[in-house]
Amino acid sequence: MKIKISRHYLYILLLSVFLFVFVLVFSFGFLIPKGKEYRQARLELRKENLELRKYQKFYDEILAKLKDLQSKNRHIIRAFDTPFHPDRFEKQHKNFFSSLHVTKVARAKDEDSFTVYEVNTTSQISSPTNFYDFLDALNKSDWIIGVNFPIDFQRDGEMIKSSFRMNVYANKEDKNATASGSLSK
Repeated sequence: MKIKISRHYLYILLLSVFLFVFVLVFSFGFLIPKGKEYRQARLELRKENLELRKYQKFYDEILAKLKDLQSKNRHIIRAFDTPFHPDRFEKQHKNFFSSLHVTKVARAKDEDSFTVYEVNTTSQISSPTNFYDFLDALNKSDWIIGVNFPIDFQRDGEMIKSSFRMNVYANKEDKNATASGSLSK
């Protein structure tokens, strides 16, 4: 008994056997070893994504706190960036005194990230309440100013002469433009 197989079926059979052998060799030689590496890489990616989400959550919390502090302390941040001008200071606070003179004593020692100026102030006031109103106005001024003790009051007829020292704090002039730009974002 002879089996008659046409050439087309024989070619298809040989081609399918060749493809089957190729698929077996390809899967055992390439896919299965790479599959192990893929599973390890997938586990590593999951760990890194978990760590990324943790750091992203931390970053978002800190950024929210930063934005909240910046909005609450906007006046103070702006005050550190405002340069001190004695003439402008005298004009703003002249209404508290009958006469006000501000003289720069010396440049005090710079602290970590800001410049400190010592200012000697002599003034004449009609009552001590004017001086306390002046101190309240300093808290709302455009600069960060610390009044140093002792404050010297001397009576001169109907007027009181006062003399005291102030420290004016401001950011250093040579700050980096990129550093100040990152805070405003």
